[in-house]
Amino acid sequence: MQQAKKGDQVRVHYTGRLTSGEQFDSSVGREPLEFTVGAGQMIKGFDAGVEGMAVGEKKKIAVAPEDGYGSRNEEAIIEFPLEQIPADMKLEPGMQLTLQNQDGHPVPVVVTELKEKVVVLDANHFLAGKEIIFDVELVEIV
Repeated sequence: MQQAKKGDQVRVHYTGRLTSGEQFDSSVGREPLEFTVGAGQMIKGFDAGVEGMAVGEKKKIAVAPEDGYGSRNEEAIIEFPLEQIPADMKLEPGMQLTLQNQDGHPVPVVVTELKEKVVVLDANHFLAGKEIIFDVELVEIV
C-alpha cells in the first residue's frame, strides 16, 4: 500500500480540536484539504503526522505548540491609542480587526481590553500556545 512521503500531493479530511474537545476547524462537508507533504504549507506537526499514512488510513495527530502555531508572544500585545480610532467605530472585547504591518500585509488582531486612552489588541494566532489535536483521514495521494 502506498504511503504519503515528502513531495507527495495529498488530499485529507480533518477535524481540528483543542484538548478540551472544542472543535475549531473541519473539512467535513467540504472538499478534502490538498497540500504537498513536507513543503511547509501546513503546520509542522500536521505535516509530519500525515507523512507515512496510507490511503484510507485514519489517525489522531496531537500537535504541541512548538510544532503548531508557536508559543504566545507578549510582544504581539499592542496598545493602540483610542484617539486614532474613528469616532464611529464601536470597539468591544472579542472583536476581530485587521491592521496592516509596515509592509502593507494584513495582520488579524483581537480586541482584548478597552482602557481610558488605549485599546489593547492581541496579534497572536488564536491557537498560539495551545496543544491541538487533529483527526485525519488520508483520502488520496494525487
